[in-house]
Amino acid sequence: MHSRVSRALLPLAFCLWPVDLRAESARFSFHIGDDDPGPWSRILSSAGLVEGSETLAGVFVVPGAPASQAAEWQRRVEGGAILILEGDSGLAQAFGFRPLERRVAARNVVDIHNPKIPIIWQRTLELPFYQLPADAVVFARERWESAPLVAGMRRGAGAVLWVAVRPGDQGHERFPYLIQTLVDLGLEPPFQSRRLWAFFDASYRSRVDLDYFARRWRSSGVSALHVASWHFFEPDPERDQYLARLIEACHRRAIQVYAWIELPHVSEKFWQDHASWREKTALLQDAHLDWRKLMNLQNPDCQRAIAAGLGALLDRFNWDGVNLAELYFESLEGHTNAARFTPMNDDVRREFTASGGFDPLDLFDASGPRHHARNPAGLRAFLDYRAQLARRMQAAWIAEIEQVRARRRHLDLVLTHVDDRFDTRMRDLIGADAERLLPLLDHHDFTFLIEDPATIWHLGPERYPKIAERYHPLTTHRDKLAIDINIVERYQDVYPTRQQTGLELFRLVQLASRAFPRVALYFENSILPPDLPLLAAATAVVDRVARSAGKLVIQSPTGVGVRWSGAAMVDGRLWPVADDRTVWLPPGQHAIEPAAEKPPLRLLDFNGDLRSAAAMESGIEFSYRSTARAIAVVDKRPGRVMIDGAPAASQPLESGPSWALLLPRGQHVATVEAAGRAVSARESSAARPGRP
Repeated sequence: MHSRVSRALLPLAFCLWPVDLRAESARFSFHIGDDDPGPWSRILSSAGLVEGSETLAGVFVVPGAPASQAAEWQRRVEGGAILILEGDSGLAQAFGFRPLERRVAARNVVDIHNPKIPIIWQRTLELPFYQLPADAVVFARERWESAPLVAGMRRGAGAVLWVAVRPGDQGHERFPYLIQTLVDLGLEPPFQSRRLWAFFDASYRSRVDLDYFARRWRSSGVSALHVASWHFFEPDPERDQYLARLIEACHRRAIQVYAWIELPHVSEKFWQDHASWREKTALLQDAHLDWRKLMNLQNPDCQRAIAAGLGALLDRFNWDGVNLAELYFESLEGHTNAARFTPMNDDVRREFTASGGFDPLDLFDASGPRHHARNPAGLRAFLDYRAQLARRMQAAWIAEIEQVRARRRHLDLVLTHVDDRFDTRMRDLIGADAERLLPLLDHHDFTFLIEDPATIWHLGPERYPKIAERYHPLTTHRDKLAIDINIVERYQDVYPTRQQTGLELFRLVQLASRAFPRVALYFENSILPPDLPLLAAATAVVDRVARSAGKLVIQSPTGVGVRWSGAAMVDGRLWPVADDRTVWLPPGQHAIEPAAEKPPLRLLDFNGDLRSAAAMESGIEFSYRSTARAIAVVDKRPGRVMIDGAPAASQPLESGPSWALLLPRGQHVATVEAAGRAVSARESSAARPGRP
């Protein structure tokens, strides 16, 4: 077994790349110089770095090295390494982090990345008050006595990060903004992905620059925006113009736009105009619960009116898909709260009375013999009926959307459904039953987006792989499963922040991205500003990084963007899927090396699942798969576009110096020529993706 000291000492040459790559590009992986890695693997992998490739390591964690190593580490840091130190050690003191006799009780923390957010540790720790190097910047300190807790400084091409105490077992318990701190010290996350979905409510973004926000969403890794469609259910010139501009701004930036539907809530006007169709609670009150105003979907006239309005809504705008979200009942308190329990409309009561033999309202008559406390069999019968009714509703409204898709074939379909496998109470509380619903995937093409209920929001990031394990036995369509992460203030006692931010958020996204093909965030407006720039890095899934014969070898199961400067060859061929800072790779293992010149046409951005690509003398050819229309952004005005060898009608959208193309959903091979150039049949055949 190597000692903690010998594991930390790597030759300086291992930290540096050949001169044809930028110095910061060396930081693809990290190395922990201790037999006890603690939380650092979790922390650093949440920024996309990979552990275990020492020859590529650019970040080193050295918790307890002696002062005798100071000269060696000083040379490494000045050469480009980022060194992470913990608390008091000989090496930390040699760099100027020295404990004083004064002690401080630390629990309440202020971080410069978000000084307004309360950061509270679960337990108070008594720590030394540290003296810092003169050039150190304090990033986090104890709130009341200003004791430094996180600090760092740049030295030469590298940097040193110091924390006063280990960050906690999971990594996010004490210092949520360590990744932001590393970025301040010069770390550039090496990988990124742009596969996130995000929910969007226009009421929070009514007076904003939509082009600016579309650029920001895309750079944060968002590939699709699920827009609250109830604001647009009825035509309105001003609102309709806003939504049309939003959709176009998103399309220019390779972001798809879905109509997010929250039945039984329809719209404010629909609620006001149709009082007789309102859903009822078990107190026979109108079901205005939280922000949702629920309608009676069992009433045939109400059903027909909603279906007509929904069809018109989907025809009126250039949507890419539809999200049927949370189509079941209230509430998370179940039958114990009659004021929130639904459905109790006349249609439901008549139907259940005919089959069950009693009015379900009797279950809430405290003085009656059928009250649920005295009638467990009757309660069970109604809860089972309620879950079956939810399943019938979901199937019926999927069928309604399928009618629209018959004429708008490019539309994708998503069903957002609360998890009832991890918290098994959900079936009785709200009528959710995934096991009964998932067989619909055998007959309908949709994504099943699993939302974790509020009851488990306090649990850690490790819950997402466990949720995935619960669903895998229920369906063979695992590629159709997705997960929805709620980024909200939690009602449980949680530490160190009430809302997921920083390391906790990145760890949630990282583990969810490994467990599910697609991750959605609720919602766009709740993600805090310090977190947005790093979401794309947290979403990246990379299994292996290595160097071989002067090439950078990357293995990713989902495909990934690799930080890269200049033109690139991938697997020995000139690679056209890149911008000036990133090379985008399809799933699998691929080798990157510098190229002498750029291809004549580049695919700067693409929001489908890229399978392969090839540069041609006059353009680019690539294969892809996409559940919705795919959007390709190229760096020159496109001329002819071919899909599977046939000419395709595609009107490019100008986006500054680039151009966006809407491509058909499904699995296809696309050929895009630069305007004014033509592809010969021989050239097209020779350049077809995957051909040796």
